[in-house]
Amino acid sequence: QRTYIFTFLLSSRVFIHPHELLAKVGQICIKQKQQLETGTEAEKAKLKSFAAKIIQLLKEWTETFPYDFQDEKSMKELKEIAHRITQCDEENGTVKKIISQMTQNLLMALSARSQYQEIREKFRQPVTEKGTILKTKPQSTQKDILSVCCDPLILAQQLTYIELERVSNIYPEDLMQIVSHMDSLDNHKCRGDVTKTYNLEAYDNWFNCLSMLVATEICRVVKKKQRTRMVEFFIDVARECFNIGNFNSMMAIISGMNLSPVARLKKTWSKVKTAKFDVLEHHMDPSSNFCNYRTALQGAAQRSQTANSNREKIVIPVFNLFIKDIYFLHKIHTNRLPNGQINFKKFWEISRQIHDFLTWKQVECPFEKDKKIQSYLLTAPIYSEEALFIASFESEGPENHMEKDSWKTLR
Repeated sequence: QRTYIFTFLLSSRVFIHPHELLAKVGQICIKQKQQLETGTEAEKAKLKSFAAKIIQLLKEWTETFPYDFQDEKSMKELKEIAHRITQCDEENGTVKKIISQMTQNLLMALSARSQYQEIREKFRQPVTEKGTILKTKPQSTQKDILSVCCDPLILAQQLTYIELERVSNIYPEDLMQIVSHMDSLDNHKCRGDVTKTYNLEAYDNWFNCLSMLVATEICRVVKKKQRTRMVEFFIDVARECFNIGNFNSMMAIISGMNLSPVARLKKTWSKVKTAKFDVLEHHMDPSSNFCNYRTALQGAAQRSQTANSNREKIVIPVFNLFIKDIYFLHKIHTNRLPNGQINFKKFWEISRQIHDFLTWKQVECPFEKDKKIQSYLLTAPIYSEEALFIASFESEGPENHMEKDSWKTLR
């Protein structure tokens, strides 16, 4: 069963290194070959059936977890097993063909992954430039998101394109790091291989950058009327993200609007038609373990299963909630049962959730890439927290003693 093999290969790494597991498979192959090849015709037929099962295992393994074969030791072991299996069925060339195709696909997958590792994005650093410096420039020369894209639907589609691109670089073994190598949510590099958690951190970083970009775009607008328009624009973008099934971008936008420098702009918010924003906040209400969001996610997942077009197949969960779910599943249940056996039920549930995520990440983006919009989203300067507060206080002065004190300190 494919689901069984996937669960087994995914969870085995908690207990044994993949290359050690592969070596054990190699030893079984030698034993079986020695036992059966000297025997009767019936035993030789058993050997062929055994070979077919090993091929299925290796095929699933190399396709789903290519990274397990990146070191020479594993590659050498794979070649030796493949050689032994080919000998089990020499008169029929199909085994040789299957193994040759499997090796070719594996090398292509490894090459694609190493290319991605090489072109790792440089994390965008927040601009420490104070709001005041930017305010002295004439308003017309300041480029903002609305001058690049004023259609909320198009911006939501471009955000979805970026999300799907980022998600495609997250692999099941990256997610298993949470179970096998994390002692706490804050300690990403516990005992793990840093390259495996890099993809998770890069995706997490994108969420934070998008939140800060939203806050920057709102706080740096000088005129209240334009600032109100900017807030309403982002509310519409978040709503379009929700309709698409892109919950991660939607949550990042809401988080950006809930940051203190934006939330404190009372005069601006008093002009905003907040009914739409209230609906979004309702969907992302954290009470009862994000019950409303989970219902919406379930709806999107069901739509995705029966969909005919890629447009309807899109499901991008709120990534940090997805990670926390796996983490808590791991924390609540023990790896082993009281009798010492492995708690397979726990790993079956974890692998089911990871399998859903892998199904969603394989959806081909139905939207065309707009280089100009994406370039702005990925490279436009974002303010640091300090610069955000300065811009916010310059737009709407401090209102109470606490704000006055922090404004004084910032100046």
